[in-house]
Parts: sequence; C-alpha cells; structure tokens
Amino acid sequence: MSNVKIRPLYEFNMKKSKRIKKDEKVLKNFISIYCRENHLKQGIEVYKNGYCKECYGLLQYALKKNENCPFDPKPQCKHCKVHCYSKEMRQKIRKVMKFSGIYLIKHGRIDLILHYFL
Repeated sequence: MSNVKIRPLYEFNMKKSKRIKKDEKVLKNFISIYCRENHLKQGIEVYKNGYCKECYGLLQYALKKNENCPFDPKPQCKHCKVHCYSKEMRQKIRKVMKFSGIYLIKHGRIDLILHYFL
C-alpha cells in the first residue's frame, strides 16, 4: 500500500478560503495604492469604496478570477500555465502590481511586501 494521505474535502476548502482572503487583501491594497496615486490625486472622482470606476472594475474582475481559480494550491498568476485574465486585464493588473510594489518599497514598507508574499 502507498503512503498517500487522503484529506477530507473540508480541509481543501479551508485552505482555499484562506488563500482567497489573503489574495483579496493584497489585491485591495495594491489597487487602492495605484488608484489613489494615479487617479484620485489627478482629480478623477471616487466611484465606490475609495476607488475610481476603472480601478473598481479591475478589482471586481480580479476578485472574481481569484475566487474561481481551479488550481489548489493557486500559483502566482504570472507563473500559471492557464491565463484566465483577458490580455487587457492582465496588462492592467501587472501595471498595478508593479507600481504598488515599487511604491511600497520607496516608502519604506518592505514589511508589508514581506507580509503579503511570505
């Protein structure tokens, strides 16, 4: 007999739920930083929850894709073999993540970067 352990389904759901919550927190914070610095400070009006209309739409799209990811454990999107984001949205989220990551490093918030990704 093999030593393969079969885990109950609820354990997988708990892990997936925890991952989704963590990814949701990262997405909200990174999109918020990007929106505040690139849109709201330029005079674009707030649409919902502190986001402009474009960033709110991106957040909703990203959260939906994150929740529906078929992989467990979920890989980083840039390393995934199946790209569920449309080409346009993938470019937008890359731009947001790059900008916000650099912003946090420049403003001495390496602790947040480490907290999010380690």
